[in-house]
Amino acid sequence: MKIGYCLLFSVFFLSCVAQKDIDTDKAAILGVMKAQEKAWSQNDLEGFMQGYWKSDSLKFYGSNGLTKGWQQTLDRYKKGYPSKDHSGTLTFEIDDISPIEKNSYWVMGRYYLKRKVGDANGNFLIIFKKINGAWKIVADMSS
Repeated sequence: MKIGYCLLFSVFFLSCVAQKDIDTDKAAILGVMKAQEKAWSQNDLEGFMQGYWKSDSLKFYGSNGLTKGWQQTLDRYKKGYPSKDHSGTLTFEIDDISPIEKNSYWVMGRYYLKRKVGDANGNFLIIFKKINGAWKIVADMSS
């Protein structure tokens, strides 16, 4: 009987630890996204891009098709949002953050840009991966 209680306690304990890890991961991911909101809203596109994996393997899929690479994604943002009037104020609304596998999550939600040149809103699905101890976006599909 003691073995049964020990086994039950172990399963309960491990599930609590796993949930705590997921909660910690989600909080860290939300922290990256809050920093992105702030940087974007200051028209600091380089600061916004700090949330992305600085790699040629980064993938961004938007209305203009697929963009590969961190620098190419930054260049696309600079072309599309050349001034504060164009970048405006960014707000994310998160609908779901779910683990895919260890150290990988998807985030689904909406973005809202309040701008002088006209507001813009859309949906996104981004993939975060923990790389060298930091959460980075490795893939982004925004519409």
